[in-house]
Amino acid sequence: MIRILPLYEVPQCSEAVTDWLYQAFGSTNSRAFFASIVASSLRPEGLPITFVALDGERLVGTVGVWRCDLISRQDLWPWLAALYIDESQRGKGLGERLQQHAVAYARQAGFDHLYLYALFEGYYERFGWDYIGDGLEYPDQPVRLYHKAL
Repeated sequence: MIRILPLYEVPQCSEAVTDWLYQAFGSTNSRAFFASIVASSLRPEGLPITFVALDGERLVGTVGVWRCDLISRQDLWPWLAALYIDESQRGKGLGERLQQHAVAYARQAGFDHLYLYALFEGYYERFGWDYIGDGLEYPDQPVRLYHKAL
């Protein structure tokens, strides 16, 4: 049975989450960048917050709600960020469950909307995200921007 918990409740997962984020999203960011975000998630108040999915004690997924995920669009916030699913769990609905968990957290925290960006199309639209235009990831990578009203 897969449980979704805030990272601050299972800090022993911090290094693994940092490694995943760096390997999946670290093309222009250093591992220290992701380690900093993960370290900031190790407290129960405020943003960023990182959630982890555990199958027993095994880490199988993660997602965050961050104040800023796209430097070029600091006018938009908060962001659903860093959704990552272990290869063994892909195609089983865990990505949707983690999105729903992050959305529920943001709603409970009093936010009216969430944003995210992706390099691809077709995935987030299936879960009710609205494409709102293009943006730029540092330094000049085009990305797709999405919005979800809460």
